[in-house]
Amino acid sequence: MEFEFTAEAFEWRGPAPYLFVALPEEDAADLREVAAELTYGWGVIPVRARIGETEFTTSLFPKDGGYLLGIKVAVQRAEGVAEGDRVDVALTAGG
Repeated sequence: MEFEFTAEAFEWRGPAPYLFVALPEEDAADLREVAAELTYGWGVIPVRARIGETEFTTSLFPKDGGYLLGIKVAVQRAEGVAEGDRVDVALTAGG
């Protein structure tokens, strides 16, 4: 499944601060329909993503009925992404 969207980067504090964007609700609903086929456990779904010119692999994490995409530090630096920035995201779910 392929998705393109624009979302605001936000910080979530766990053991270390990370930036995430939330998959839009409509896209999350579509993904939930096939999530069982794509997950490798705990509802986590592998993805290939692109922000700006930077492509990377990561996972979507389920949260409160939706999905969060973590923005790796290398991507944040390469694309100048900071908390509160709106970023254009393209991703392919399922690896």
